[in-house]
Amino acid sequence: MRGSPLAPSGEPVVLAQELTHSYDGRKTVLDRVSFTVRRGEVFGLLGRNGAGKSTLIKSMTTLIRPTGGTLRILGLDPDRDGQRIRSRIGVVQQEESFDFATVEGNLDVYGVLWGIPAAERARRREALLQRFGLGEIRKRRAFDLSGGQKRRVQVAREFMHDMEVLFLDEPTVGLDVIMRRELLDSIRDEVRRGLTVVFTTHNLEEADYLCDRVAVIDAGRILALDSLENLKRLYGGKKTIDLTVGGVDPEPFFAALPGALGAATEIHRDGGSAVLLTDDPKRALARIVELSSSTGVQLEWLTVRKNTLEDVFLHSVGHGGGSNGAA
Repeated sequence: MRGSPLAPSGEPVVLAQELTHSYDGRKTVLDRVSFTVRRGEVFGLLGRNGAGKSTLIKSMTTLIRPTGGTLRILGLDPDRDGQRIRSRIGVVQQEESFDFATVEGNLDVYGVLWGIPAAERARRREALLQRFGLGEIRKRRAFDLSGGQKRRVQVAREFMHDMEVLFLDEPTVGLDVIMRRELLDSIRDEVRRGLTVVFTTHNLEEADYLCDRVAVIDAGRILALDSLENLKRLYGGKKTIDLTVGGVDPEPFFAALPGALGAATEIHRDGGSAVLLTDDPKRALARIVELSSSTGVQLEWLTVRKNTLEDVFLHSVGHGGGSNGAA
């Protein structure tokens, strides 16, 4: 479905209506973006690099002022109430921001900045060092850490203070698979305690694992917005076919594929593989087998499956101006 400025239910902690932004007055980075985030949910902004996700985060965290539209955070106007908003939110940006302290020192500094009493600060620090797997590097300077370790410190220190909304801009960049899952699980635990999370990612698996609702964004526009299950039903009766060919030059096969399947079938190609969206998978499979025989390619993989969030993304971006078709 297309994004609506009002969520179905729940108290909105973020309300964006017709948000626009341009850094130079010529190129539009946000184009009439409207959505809400409800209290206690994980709201995902899913899109490719350069889609506008980080600009949205910066707008919602008062770092930049949108050039048009209406924005309310916790019922407050960022133009007038920036300090009040910042006192009630947490932010993890893509850019690094460290002082020369050790890992535990960075956590302490954050606690001091937020006015956390010493005893409580120590308790939270020790809990976070354990929760985020930072105990073994607690005495190392933050500047000397690997990229993944720095990311873990960035996320961990936000939990030194109480907050109502946490904004995460690509928080798992640089993390290995195990630490990525542990971080996402930690965020889910905080959500169960009442935290609201706005989460940007280009990782489809992360969005599927963590988010309650997802907005697919591309070229500064929201192309689809709904719960994960509803988004996966976006195509109605359509099915997804995964296809991989090999053996000989695949170009004649892929060049003829759109004509063989017809305009009603979407084709998203990646090298010798493709994802097809069709409402008649039986017919499509028969045409694919015939075409492979006539062009001499070998069918290495051919299967029909349920729709995934990746299919939603391909469908949405394709219809919203991204690459679509056999190319």
